Amino acid sequence: MRIRVDDLSGEATRSLIAHHLADMRATSPEESCHALDVDALREPAVTFWSAWDGDDLAGIAALKDLGAARGELKSMRVADAHRGRGVGRALLHHVMGAARARGLSTLWLETGTPPAFLAARRLYADEGFTECGPFGDYVNDPFSVFMMRLL
Repeated sequence: MRIRVDDLSGEATRSLIAHHLADMRATSPEESCHALDVDALREPAVTFWSAWDGDDLAGIAALKDLGAARGELKSMRVADAHRGRGVGRALLHHVMGAARARGLSTLWLETGTPPAFLAARRLYADEGFTECGPFGDYVNDPFSVFMMRLL
């Protein structure tokens, strides 16, 4: 698997982002959906990566710099055909490594509470993330779980 910085111009990448956004909206109310669209993923504070298995897009993830040596994991998604193959863990390790290399000391994330998010919450917990309160502009929400990890 190759993980590379992605400029968000490719059809496969854009399609997976669109699928991710549609899925988030199908499982959570609109006000509880915090996934970023392509334009938001192009903001200067965000670095976006894609993971490739040959010519197949296997997954995506982003890191948003929050300032004060803090980063936020954003838009983590594994393509349906690649689930259960370690793509999510590989992307998470890649993002954590990039965050450390940039001198960040903590990594934060928001994920969902519905059953569809259980695998993601388990992955994050397995990798040392612990539940915490809202951070940044987030507020308490029954559809959100907030987690953080020291780097």
